[in-house]
Amino acid sequence: MSEATSILETVFGYQSFRGHQRAAIGELIEGRDALVLMPTGGGKSIIYQIASLVRPGVGIVVSPLIALMQDQVQALHLLGVKAAYLNSILSREEADDIERDLLEGRIDLLYVAPERLLMDRTLNLLDRTQVALFAIDEAHCVSQWGHDFRPEYLGLNVLAQRYPDVPRVALTATADAVTRREMRTRLSLEKARGFVSSFDRPNIRYEVVDKDDAKRQLLDFYERNHKGDAGIVYCLSRRSVESTATWLQGKGVNALPYHAGLDSDTRARHQERFLKEEGLVMVATIAFGMGIDKPDVRFVAHLDVPKSLEGYYQETGRAGRDGQPASAFMTYGLNDVVTVRRLVMSGDAPDEVKRVESRKLDALLGYCEAATCRRQALLAYFGEETGGECGNCDVCSNPPETYDATVEAQKALSAAARTGGRFGAQHLINILRGRDKERIRKWNHDALPTFGVGSDLSENEWRSVLRQLVARGDLVPDDAGHGSLQLGKSAAAVLRGGTVVRMRRATEVRPAAPGFSKKAQATPLAQEDAPLFEQLRRTRSRIAKEQGVPAYVVFHDATLRALVREQPQSLDELARIPGVGAAKLERYGEQFLEAIRAFQQ
Repeated sequence: MSEATSILETVFGYQSFRGHQRAAIGELIEGRDALVLMPTGGGKSIIYQIASLVRPGVGIVVSPLIALMQDQVQALHLLGVKAAYLNSILSREEADDIERDLLEGRIDLLYVAPERLLMDRTLNLLDRTQVALFAIDEAHCVSQWGHDFRPEYLGLNVLAQRYPDVPRVALTATADAVTRREMRTRLSLEKARGFVSSFDRPNIRYEVVDKDDAKRQLLDFYERNHKGDAGIVYCLSRRSVESTATWLQGKGVNALPYHAGLDSDTRARHQERFLKEEGLVMVATIAFGMGIDKPDVRFVAHLDVPKSLEGYYQETGRAGRDGQPASAFMTYGLNDVVTVRRLVMSGDAPDEVKRVESRKLDALLGYCEAATCRRQALLAYFGEETGGECGNCDVCSNPPETYDATVEAQKALSAAARTGGRFGAQHLINILRGRDKERIRKWNHDALPTFGVGSDLSENEWRSVLRQLVARGDLVPDDAGHGSLQLGKSAAAVLRGGTVVRMRRATEVRPAAPGFSKKAQATPLAQEDAPLFEQLRRTRSRIAKEQGVPAYVVFHDATLRALVREQPQSLDELARIPGVGAAKLERYGEQFLEAIRAFQQ
């Protein structure tokens, strides 16, 4: 491992390995397979990168996205590593040049999409090449139960058959127990040693608010906590993406839309801007984000509820990859619950698939309705226990009041039953509150025993009750998509009084104070150091623009903070800063030293 440690220091600029990195690298160097589960930003890539540089031959990295390949190869070039990619954006001449370099041993790491790897031409090429290892990135894509299933991943088990003596490593930042088992089976990694790190991202603060004008709530959150920061905003539909991006632009936010309905050139241009520009907000469907390695994303916001807790974890994990404080913000409302529940249960999917997806959604809704630490709920889903409340979520900072809502639940379920499960939330609320509405009179619902029995609760309070009943499964949306609420299988026990229903008490929507646990906080900069930090950011931006690379590829914010704290005066002192390897020291060292000296004068 001495060679691996030397590469870590001289190439990557770090003095020590983190977590399971050393053990996983050692396993690959010895020629054995591995399965690596680490949270986003946990340092998965460095495992196969260093192992490839130690072992003879070229490391083959299977990656699902062209943008990710480009990003990784760019970063490796600046570290002095000979890396390349083979994908559809290359001309025939460019691909031929890379293939020639591969055969002649001039490439250390080659990135390739799964469908490209499985082509006869590529496999025949690898047959004539000394392969150091195969790294399968975003390996959860092989699972048909996962949130990011890619059918092209199913063919990757051919690597075990065709290259039995070449070690393989599968890597992912998210996988529940079902997905992990499927990864092992489908990739023929049953005997691979597993390295499972904590799924906890202590630098991320989790916050869920009752939806009430989601765009306005997003803007308030942004201006309160992250004005000028890079972020990702997820919406359920393309229409919502477009309207939200346009609305934010009108409010002075540097925002762009991204969804599958945009032409490929526009998507590529927007993604490139997001990666290279600082402080840009991308409003997107889930079509955006997998594999995005932008470390300075300071927040991820969901304006609509995702379909699973696994997907939510993956998406929020795109924030704070540099370890600095970041936020995960979600607006959550009754209509979201109804819509997503209907999407899961409708369609032509087999019943088994629907049952699995329904359980995944239940876990997500349980997280949204949590009356105790959200981080505990999130980690428990992945089978991980925590040592207590995190102190870095909205529930910990402002614990909600819970109450015995059995009577309220019975009233709401009775109203749904007496109207035949043919009406939506607003109509049921009007019945419960005794509202004199034309539609109520039309159906003679003002004559129902439940008419007016809930006049003591506000509309917001009843909406909260109905939302939690849907989350529990006591009420279910109709499959046809009309928005009506019907009794679920568990409703009978509630109506009979055989089940005690406890709920979160509805509160007025109000902004939560920003805050991070001590564990999550970056070392604060002294007020007098802030100008130097900004000067170093300007230096970094200038260099990045000159070289046509994202700013973070030059240095992460964490490295700039260390430069501010230490203020090195020589190249030797600069070399000891985390994240400054030999190639970057030679390429950028003097420019950053000059910036520090100029500030000190």
